[in-house]
Amino acid sequence: LQRDAKGQYLFDLLCHHLNLLEKDYFGIRFVDPDKQRHWLEFTKSVVKQMRAQPPFTMCFRVKFYPTDPAALKEEITRYLVFLQIKRDLYHGRLLCKTSDAALLAAYILQAEIGDYDPGKHPEGYSSKFQFFPKHSEKLERKIAEIHKSELSGQTPATSELNFLRKAQTLETYGVDPHPCKDVSGNAAFLAFTPFGFVVLQGNKRVHFIKWRVVTKMKFEGKTFYLYVSQKEEKKIVLTYFAPTPEACKHLWKCGIENQAFYKLEKSSQVRTVSSSNLFFKGSRFRYSGRVAKEVMESSAKIKREPPEIHRAGLVPSRSCPSITHGPRLSSVPRTRRRAVHISIMEGLESLRDSAHSTPVRSASHGDAFAAPGRSGRAESSERVAVIADENYSPADSVLPTPVAEHSLELMLLSRQANGAPCSIEEEKESEAGTPAAAEAEEVGGELRALCPGAGGLGAAQAEQVNKFVLSVLRLLLVTVGLLFVLLLLLIVLTESDLDTAFFRDIRQTPEFEQFHYQYFCPLRRWFACKVRAVVSLLIDT
Repeated sequence: LQRDAKGQYLFDLLCHHLNLLEKDYFGIRFVDPDKQRHWLEFTKSVVKQMRAQPPFTMCFRVKFYPTDPAALKEEITRYLVFLQIKRDLYHGRLLCKTSDAALLAAYILQAEIGDYDPGKHPEGYSSKFQFFPKHSEKLERKIAEIHKSELSGQTPATSELNFLRKAQTLETYGVDPHPCKDVSGNAAFLAFTPFGFVVLQGNKRVHFIKWRVVTKMKFEGKTFYLYVSQKEEKKIVLTYFAPTPEACKHLWKCGIENQAFYKLEKSSQVRTVSSSNLFFKGSRFRYSGRVAKEVMESSAKIKREPPEIHRAGLVPSRSCPSITHGPRLSSVPRTRRRAVHISIMEGLESLRDSAHSTPVRSASHGDAFAAPGRSGRAESSERVAVIADENYSPADSVLPTPVAEHSLELMLLSRQANGAPCSIEEEKESEAGTPAAAEAEEVGGELRALCPGAGGLGAAQAEQVNKFVLSVLRLLLVTVGLLFVLLLLLIVLTESDLDTAFFRDIRQTPEFEQFHYQYFCPLRRWFACKVRAVVSLLIDT
């Protein structure tokens, strides 16, 4: 990248490589050395947004979930959204009942391995895949049962479409959780969905506020405020506390962008928003993209041959894929398993061709099932993804997917026993990993590159100093500006012949007359005298 290359250039380059036209739903995410996530701003320089040295770690993500993913124009767009929601399911962000979880997993299975074949799929084949943070044998049997009996004959595109239709009906569809605390100190997750603002505590949605009643969002330090307008002109302010000021600012910016994208009719209605009531204080931010309605209208005008889709794990004939396993180490704990390694030099081509297969669960050599021809080709190819135990560590599940039979309970103990992580901090570490080897990790659709975190502390301190200096300069600038305006008004009042009602009322007040004759006139004579003296001195010299 050139040093002055904007985020839009990088994003357009990536979308061109993926042959993606409906690109407004997507974005590029990165994590700074302090493990704070950010969305790449397209109007700013890429290099200036990074607080580390190149090469950088960036992740291609769905930023704005479609209101109706099944209504997307092109199959390539639906496939990429399918990969994101499949990742959400795996990381526990998409909460669902056992019956829904089994159906979603069966759709994934049908899309990735095709129809059930007794010769290729031995007993317990569904247990080879990791769909959720935790599994149960009963759930695995239910997944296999649905896959065998109900989905036979469905093409990958049809299975993905059915998956999207089902996922859209769930309460946590489109949730990207931000950890916070409420005014009582209780842990909560805030999220913005296509339909409004959501607050989750445990596995329950405690607040759902539609975009049309959200009037304002602002933040001060770690405190986030959401202003809600209700019937009878009642206003409610919801207050939450983020872990850090940077996290709170990220939450605020996400809220501003989501509200603009889903609520507005036209992008021309977008306004610059300030985080404070005082225009010289706080942060200012403006959403720079198109809104949902404009995106849908633009998508309807797309007329081209559907681009070829390179689905992960599928052979060219789109029949049952093979799963190629690297050497398995039985002594490695389950929490250290890692799926899908991709060489950095393989770039986006490997991301498109082979990086999105569902993570395979731990098994012995004898448990692996693979087509012999495909396995042989995989061994001779440098671009094939290799699944190995020694580096496998599933990213954190901040909102674990409940798969208990009769309830939606968060089983923290069970998650730990099954190796599912428990905090968002670990997921950030997963996204911001800094491997020293020449390979980067790819899980469910992210392109990895080495990202050193050196200089993080010094950069943070420098940024704080810069913010303080900028705030002081703003204050001085505003003060000088106000004084200049007052001086102009004073000159107009005392020296001009304007006889408007406003000026006449001011001039007739006793206070103004006293000021004019006792202070302003002597000051004017003194200033004129000094000017004449300076002019005479210049003439003499």
